[in-house]
Parts: sequence; C-alpha cells; structure tokens
Amino acid sequence: MFFDGEANFKEVGIGTVLVSEIGQHYPISAKLRFPCTNNMADYEACILGLKMVIDLNIQEFLVIGDSDLLIHQVREEWATKKPKILPYLHHVQELRKRFTKTEFQHVPKV
Repeated sequence: MFFDGEANFKEVGIGTVLVSEIGQHYPISAKLRFPCTNNMADYEACILGLKMVIDLNIQEFLVIGDSDLLIHQVREEWATKKPKILPYLHHVQELRKRFTKTEFQHVPKV
C-alpha cells in the first residue's frame, strides 16, 4: 500500500494505492474539507488505505510512504509531540491490531 497527503492554503488532497501481489492497482483519492497540516493529511491518507485493506480482508501487507514522521511514529521510533497528531497515531495503531502482519517503510521523496 502506498499513501500520500498534501495540504496547502486552498485545499487538502489524499491518496492511496493498493498493489496486489500480481501487480493489480487499486487507487483511491479524496479531498478533505477541513483545514489540516501536511502531516495530518498523510495520516488521513494512511488511514484511508488501512480501511481499504480491512474491507478487502487482507491480513499481511507492506505500507510505503514518504512521510518520515508518520512512518517513524507508527514504528514507535519517534515520539509524538503535537497534540493534533496523537489521535491520528492512536487510530493507526488501533487499525493495525486488525492485521496479522504489517510493516511500515519510509521511501524518500524524489
């Protein structure tokens, strides 16, 4: 699963792509109608993807994103200092409990 979110002063967009073992792509995107930061948008995109995975009854998968902050926070390597991010992190952690195996991997922006 790949995810990304982007926020600017006009709008916020999020997107997720699930890629099956045989290379089939399942994209989804959404526009958020509330102001948020780029980090919040990344969490929203990740949550959207996790919910898709739950709907497809997938139990093991790899999550790939360019959000250094989100990946390290979810892997519990970095602390969460911003109060607005804590509910997002807790939500991702709760969703992860529904799977037998998840791995979060950071890939730098190109």
